[in-house]
Formats: sequence, C-alpha cells, structure tokens
Amino acid sequence: MTQNKISSNLLVIGAGIAGISSALEAAETGLNVILIDKEPFIGGNVARFNRYFPKLCPPGCGLEINIRRLRTNPAIKLFTLAEVASVKKNNGKYNVGIKVSPRHVNRLCTACGDCAKVCPEKTANEFNYKMDETTSVNIANESAYPQQYVIDMKTCKGESCNKCVEVCKYNAIELNQTEETIDAEVDSIIVATGWEPYNAENIEVLQFGKHSDIITNVIMERLASPNGPTKGQILRLSSNEKINSVAFVQCAGSRDENYLEYCSSVCCMASIKQAKYIREQHPEAEVHIHYIDIRANGILESFYNEVSKDEKIHFHRGKVAKVFHNPETNKMVVEAEDTLTGNLMQNPVELVVLATGMKPNSLNGLTDEISFDKNGFLNLTNGAITGCGVITEPKEVASVVQEATGAVLTALQTINRN
Repeated sequence: MTQNKISSNLLVIGAGIAGISSALEAAETGLNVILIDKEPFIGGNVARFNRYFPKLCPPGCGLEINIRRLRTNPAIKLFTLAEVASVKKNNGKYNVGIKVSPRHVNRLCTACGDCAKVCPEKTANEFNYKMDETTSVNIANESAYPQQYVIDMKTCKGESCNKCVEVCKYNAIELNQTEETIDAEVDSIIVATGWEPYNAENIEVLQFGKHSDIITNVIMERLASPNGPTKGQILRLSSNEKINSVAFVQCAGSRDENYLEYCSSVCCMASIKQAKYIREQHPEAEVHIHYIDIRANGILESFYNEVSKDEKIHFHRGKVAKVFHNPETNKMVVEAEDTLTGNLMQNPVELVVLATGMKPNSLNGLTDEISFDKNGFLNLTNGAITGCGVITEPKEVASVVQEATGAVLTALQTINRN
C-alpha cells in the first residue's frame, strides 16, 4: 500500500455529470480541485444513456466537450476507483482519507486492446447491467475516460495466466499493484455521488427477473445504444425477434410507501423518449404507456405533446397492478385499471419496460459531517460541504448542470471567507 499527501481548495466526490461540471466550473475560476469517482471511468449514469431528452442527442455531445476540458486543465487531479474513507474537520479545513483501489493497468496503457484479445477469463459486464460478458481485462466503452483498461481480479487468474502481461508491448500491466491511500487537505467539499436505479426485483407483482422480456428503463437505454450489448438493436430478449408491441409501466416502485415513496421526476419523460426509440426501429409497433400522472414540467410539456400525437403511442391512466407471462400466447400481460374509463385492462405485449425510480447512492466516510433525509437524499449543509445533482433530489441532466454551478458558488464563498 502506498500513501500520498496532497492539498487542494476543493474536493468533488463523484464524477458523473454533476461532479464533472462542478470540477470544471471551480477549476476555471482558479481553484485547485480533486475529483474522485468509485468507478474506473467517469460520466456516471449519463455515460450509459443512449440519448438525452428532449433533443434526443447522444450523451457524447456533452461528455466529449467536458472530458476535453478536464483533460487539458492542470488544476484538476482526477482519481478513479477512489472512495472517501474518512473525513475530519481541523482548523476550518477538512482532512480526507481517500482509498484508491488498484486498476492493475498503469498510465502507459494506450487502450490498444491486445490484452483483452488474449484474456481467457470472462466477467459480467457491469456497464451493460450484466446483460453480456466481457473479459477480465476490459474497458467500459470506446469513449471511456480515462482511456485505460482495468482488470477484474475477482475473475483474473493473475500470474498463473499472465497472458495479458506477455502480450502488452507497453509494460502497462501491473498484476501486483496494491491499494493506495491519499491524505487530502481541502477547504471545501462538493458531494455529487448521484444515483442508482431502484432494484425492480423488490416489486414482486411486476415479475422483473422472472422473464427476460420484462426489463427496466436503464436496460432499455443500453439496448438502444450503439455501444450496447445488442449494438443498438431493440429486440425481444427471449427470442431476438422483432418487437410488435411494448408496454411502459410508470412508477415501478415509485410513489409507493412500500418501495420509493417519492416521484423521481424524470421517469415519464424517459419512457416517452424510449417510446420514440421503439417507433424509430419498429414503425408498426404499438406502444402503451401506463401512467399515474404524466410529469412534464416547463419546456418538456411540448415534448410530451409532440409524442402524444403519434397514433401508435397509447397513454393509459392507472397504476399497473401486476405483470405476468401468458404461456399460450408467449406474451407478457400488463394488468391495470384505466381510471378514466373504470375498466380493468389486460394488455398483452411482447416487451415490458419498468420505469424504476432514482435511488440516491450511499456515501461512506462523511456521515459525521452531513445528514440525509428519510429517503437518503442529502440535506442542505452549512456551505463548507454542499451537494449537487441527484444526491440532493431527483432531476434531469439540465437541472443537474445548473445546480453544479450553484454548488461551486457556495464553495467559493466558503473558501473566500477562510
């Protein structure tokens, strides 16, 4: 284990769109910034998206520009595979212990891919929500930053295999690399640890995990993405056949005291966006959206109005009671009451997409300095430690970026006072 000591004006925890935006805004005002993320790549959940709404442009549009700004800004020190282990306040500053897990691939890596070609071991592809496999030495995608491979030592056989070491002409593989500890002294902290999708397996009546033709909204993003497990082809996972009918189940676990009692605010728009994915690939497919209330605030209402004119997209008001597989027709059946007509519907479709909500990521090491509400979202703090992004409440990407700027202003005020 190696140990380093560094000092900086600002620590940003989380390098999703909120953390990246915060780090860049702060560095471009003259602050020195430490940016950390627990993943081997930056970009968070946004990096897994196929498109943003309402313009439906790919996430690379924003991430590529920000990564270029990040890469060329010497005021930002980036650490991936890094998590906060401890925080102590001392004379108006924060002493932060940061644990950096070994990547086992050093900065000499050119991402040529020779190591992956000879690697005989397989591991679940976390970037694609385990829908496919990758080799033990892998990189999230062709646009990942840093452009360095990482080795999953849970499946790698290490020196008993050694094939990646033998083939790497750049001496970039370090199978014996160990954990690093960083002692950082900072004036202010921005928490931007983001969110994870709610585990739909908890909702028994929706049968997620019981049939491959019941998926979640985040899985749909990967299916539709050109760098996803199906290279962007949206097909029935049970048979790889063309889709003729799809049902989107809104509030899958959300607005329910048994699961997530709050509204995640973006799920309606995400499903409407994904309905457009279906219509583009399968022009004859019938799309059904089962909703409680459509949440389309501000300029997003025009996006909803545009999509609702599509005669192949049908909106049904009413919470879904259950989803089940009909073996006679080999279709999934979505059962719900239509509250506008009072009729009970049993809607047979070939694919069901569950709109699961946003659950704030847990955070270690800072619990003595900050507090959370009953749903796990970060409470507002005194300014020296502040939050931005979905860790404070559910919101769409544009609002996340705006809040990141506000968090930097709060941090600047704290630093200037000190």
